[in-house]
Parts: sequence; C-alpha cells; structure tokens
Amino acid sequence: SLEKLSEHPLAQSIFQHAQSHNISPKEVAQFEALPGRGVKGKINEKSYFIGNRRLIADQQLLIPQEVEDRILQMENQGKTVMILADESSILGAVAVADVAKETSKKALEKLRKRGLDLVMITCDNFNTARAIAQEVGINNILSEVLPDEKTREIVKLQKTGKKVAMVGDGINDAPALAQADLGIAMGSGTDIAMETGDIILVKNDLNDVVTALELSEETMGKIKQNLFFALFYNLIGIP
Repeated sequence: SLEKLSEHPLAQSIFQHAQSHNISPKEVAQFEALPGRGVKGKINEKSYFIGNRRLIADQQLLIPQEVEDRILQMENQGKTVMILADESSILGAVAVADVAKETSKKALEKLRKRGLDLVMITCDNFNTARAIAQEVGINNILSEVLPDEKTREIVKLQKTGKKVAMVGDGINDAPALAQADLGIAMGSGTDIAMETGDIILVKNDLNDVVTALELSEETMGKIKQNLFFALFYNLIGIP
C-alpha cells in the first residue's frame, strides 16, 4: 500500500508483484517519501515505514539477529532489501533483484577501453552495490549516498580536474545529472530526470552511451575540419 504511492522503480516492482497476486492496497494517510531512505505513511491510524537500513536506524529500531542474517545473505546476492516496520518493531523485509542487463558489462568494458574511469554511485548499501559492481566489472563504488550527497560527490570529482558524465534515471539522480558536465538520462526514468539530462537514451541501453560519445567525437572532428578548410580557402582567396 505504501509502495503504490512511491515513484521509485523498485517500489513499483513490489506493487506490481502484489497486484499479480490479487492483493488489494489499503488507504494510506500522511504518505511521505524520504529521499535515499524509503517511505512512510499511516494505515488505519497506525504508522508504517518501508525502506533501507538508514530509515530503520532513524526510527531507532533494532533489527533482530535472525532477520539481519537473512538480509545480509540477500544483499550479498546483489538484492536490494527493503525493511518494513511499524513504530515499535520490524515486521518483515522484501528483497528485489536489481538485475544488470546483459549488455551493460560489454558497454562498460567499451567505456573503460576509451580510457574512462567508471564509478558506481548508489543509495544502496555497500554489500548490494559490491555484488552488482562485481557483476558488471566496476571497481570504484560510492554506496549509501543520499540524493544531495550525489551532487557533492560529482563536485568532488570535478575539483580533481575530471570531466564527469552522469548516467541516471530517477528523481534522486536529477540534481547530480544537472551538476555533471554531461547528464545522461534513461528514457524509462522519471520526467524530471529526462528534463535534466543533456542526452536521453531512448532504448535504456548503456551501449548508447558509447554511441553518443562516438557521435560527439565525429561531430567535433567534422566541425574542426570545416573550420580548417574555410580558413585555408579564405587564406588562398584573399591574395
């Protein structure tokens, strides 16, 4: 019921799964999205929370050891775990497999061969981020990063003299997309992300990032070629 009102892709996955099992949502009052943590709301006058470890810590709730062990097991498999709680205790957890596309690893390898440094930046915890990063071949990981912190991480990279391209798809990514030297938004992402990005990948395929870079290089090459011949022609023509 809470996830129905959230715009996060993983929340929609949970809601759609519930629909496939003919589970009807309940009315939610005082719904609030908590960026980088989860959501909360009231059902039948009782407060509920669903989100990551940071959200549970904010509520000063302890995760029972048997639940913690199961969560760690799922995180090490690359699954994102969202914990459900009320005001006094943990009620359960939902794991969503954020599966990497088959094309992603090859696309990232092409980007690496072009001399680019690859960094994963995510709100997920380190265990989940590491599992996905290892699957696609990324060594640099920035995990448990809140939306406003993503922008600061981009600024840090820029201050080292690097030009930064950011690929993202959610509301949480919009500020970082705006801060980056090049913002690349996924076509399946939120409207605000697509409006913020300089480039939109319609097919949601990271190979199109490679294509975009190749096209930009060819375009700049053609511009320089045209300038050279225009200058050369005029230098000959003026005498």
